[in-house]
This record gives sequence, C-alpha cells and structure tokens, in this order.
Amino acid sequence: MSKENKKREDKQKKSDFKAFLRKRAPFYLAGIALIVISAYGVLSEKNLENHFPEITSEEEQIVNILMKYDGPNESGLTVMQAIENKIKEEYPDEKIFDNKKTKVELNILKINSDEYQILLNFQSHKGEINYDWNVNIGSEKIVSNNPESKYIINLVDFYD
Repeated sequence: MSKENKKREDKQKKSDFKAFLRKRAPFYLAGIALIVISAYGVLSEKNLENHFPEITSEEEQIVNILMKYDGPNESGLTVMQAIENKIKEEYPDEKIFDNKKTKVELNILKINSDEYQILLNFQSHKGEINYDWNVNIGSEKIVSNNPESKYIINLVDFYD
C-alpha cells in the first residue's frame, strides 16, 4: 500500500506543478520577452567607436592614447566621451549614431618617429565636425590643431 500512496503523491505533485505552470506560463513568457527586448535595445545601441574604420594595431594604440586621455588630473571624462557629448549636444533629439548617413573618417598620419597626426571627421546629414590633433606616443602629449579639438581637450583638462 505504501507504494501506491507514493505513486498517488507523485502524480498529485506533478499535476499540481502542471496546473501551476498552465496558469502562470503566459506571465512568465511575457516577463522573459520584456527582458529580452529591453536588453536588445541596450546592447544594440551604437556609439562613436562603432563608426571607426578598420585600423592596424599600431594605429589603434595611437588612437587609444588620444581617446582615453582624461586630463592631467585624471578627471574621469575622456576625449571619447567629450566628443560623444558634443555630438549629442549638436543633435539633441536624434539618435545620430543610428542614422545611416552618419559617417566617421579617421586618418592617422606619421609626422616623425614619435609623433602622429590624427584627423577625425564626423559627418552627418546636417553637417560635419572636424577634429585635428598631434599625438606624441613617447610622452603621450596631445596638441590641438584646430578650435574644435582644442575645445575638447580644454573640456577634458578642466572637467570637475
């Protein structure tokens, strides 16, 4: 008799669990779907770095010196973040990095053995912004060559 009781209890537990799932499965599926949809939006969001062209590893090191520069006091704001903020100020009501007409040109020219010129040209459907810096890879010193790039460096240097 005890075997029969165990079988009945097992069947009852399984049927209770099935009934529980039948009642709540749509809610669980809806919750999972919402999580997946919201995660997809965050993971697929584009930024400035996604628009950079393919570059060599040496050029990538030079660009990293510039883009990760966060001022003499290590303020926390990097050149990359400052450029993205400036672009978002110019296009406040748009997801400009998702626009198909948005293009970024990145040219790295060797001046001498330790110094390179980085030209960053951001083009959108409304206009363009040009940045021009000289980067010394030995001292990691950055020099601005135009007003737009000087503004970005000043913003990073004096960020509180």
